[in-house]
Amino acid sequence: MLLNPNGHHEYRMHLQWEGNRGEGTSNYGGYDRLFRIRMDGKPDLLGSADPAFRGDSSKHNPEDLLLAALSSCHLLSYLALCARRGITVLEYRDEAHGVMVVTPKGGGRFTSVTLHPQVIIRGKEQQALALELHTQAHADCFIAASCNFPVENHPEVIAV
Repeated sequence: MLLNPNGHHEYRMHLQWEGNRGEGTSNYGGYDRLFRIRMDGKPDLLGSADPAFRGDSSKHNPEDLLLAALSSCHLLSYLALCARRGITVLEYRDEAHGVMVVTPKGGGRFTSVTLHPQVIIRGKEQQALALELHTQAHADCFIAASCNFPVENHPEVIAV
């Protein structure tokens, strides 16, 4: 990530397709969908297409990565808000669900993503505020703000 003087953050990565079996894309079934993502200073990420599109089910696919980006962005926004407001988060997990439709022409798009954060905090006196902060975390999430489909949150906060 680069921070420019104008306040813009820039991200760079390198993607390399590794699925040429020797004939390239000479036919639809004749190549692997394997790719590698490289970012300076980070482990490589191996990916493929969704198995419905002839991909390798043991690899992350772009749809998985979009869902993971939305869920993790909400998490990080929420944790920052809680820390700034004096709320101690002890545990956080999410069961995210995305819906993608495929068009008759073979294209597709996500129509919705729903996050189901389950949070455990210390102190019952802050439970209501901890629940409210999910709304602000959603508004602060850069990834959700960049989507052209609804991203909903159905949080649960348990105080101990």
